[in-house]
Amino acid sequence: MRVERDSERCENKMSTNSSIIFGRKTPRPEGWRNQLPIWLPIIAGLIVLYLPSLVDLFRGVWGTDQQAHGPIVLGIACWLIYRKWPEMWRLSEGQSLAPATGWPIFIFGLLLYVIGRSQDILLFEIGSVIWLLAAILLLMRGGAALKAQWFPLFFMLFMIPLPSAIVDALTMPMKMAVSYVAETILFWADYPIARTGVILQIGQYKLLVADACAGLHTLFTLEALGLLYLNIIRHDSLFRNVALAILIVPISFTANVIRVIVLTLITYHFGDEAGQGFLHGFAGMVLFLSALLLIIGVDSLLQLTVKLRGDRSSALSGA
Repeated sequence: MRVERDSERCENKMSTNSSIIFGRKTPRPEGWRNQLPIWLPIIAGLIVLYLPSLVDLFRGVWGTDQQAHGPIVLGIACWLIYRKWPEMWRLSEGQSLAPATGWPIFIFGLLLYVIGRSQDILLFEIGSVIWLLAAILLLMRGGAALKAQWFPLFFMLFMIPLPSAIVDALTMPMKMAVSYVAETILFWADYPIARTGVILQIGQYKLLVADACAGLHTLFTLEALGLLYLNIIRHDSLFRNVALAILIVPISFTANVIRVIVLTLITYHFGDEAGQGFLHGFAGMVLFLSALLLIIGVDSLLQLTVKLRGDRSSALSGA
């Protein structure tokens, strides 16, 4: 018996040492993976509900310039949910569920889907997925899970197509403002430019500032880009987060002005075909690159401001 116990101890010690040497760890069962059979029917049900809606979106509004950001927002939101899933599972482990809140939200989401699908109201049909996902999290994992996944669900708002009446009412003032600022800047640069409403005339060319160039959808796309940047960077300073979130709107407006100016200059120097051809798409890339650079630049200035405030507070406390 003693020889057997000694041999067992020796084997355990050797296996422990080999695990340390080769960097192996004893595998731990991961709860969320063990419950995949429970979640697979839920995922299948969501696919059955929303796959026809997604097909209609890809064939319809998501195929236009105004709503081309929709699939990108959906893909990023799904990636954010996947990225936060292990953390969500850990935080909600052992927490109480919330059926009293989850079931009313679930029923409300289903009603939105039925009304939106039957009456062709995209705001209800696509917006219902946010309510259903929130309800499923409350029913399956509780309030802690919903709190962990709040940003991906909020981010999905940017993929919902808005009613055309609201878009048209808000887009026209934005196009007027972008056209005015672009004309003023180019006039100061001694370019032969004039403006009538949202139509810019530079030299012999006339350019219409369309919805895709300076509309509400572009603002939504850039706002989504800024909020995604905030979520990934995750600053500790509340002042820095709030200030950058507020400044995203003027940053988006500035990026729109830069795009219109670039497109106007391309048309003036290289002709109408260049302005409406490949370089028109290049101007769209300029829009997002300039917006991203402006966000990073403003964030750097805010970081410097926070640092200076901290140094000043330390100096005052030391004195």
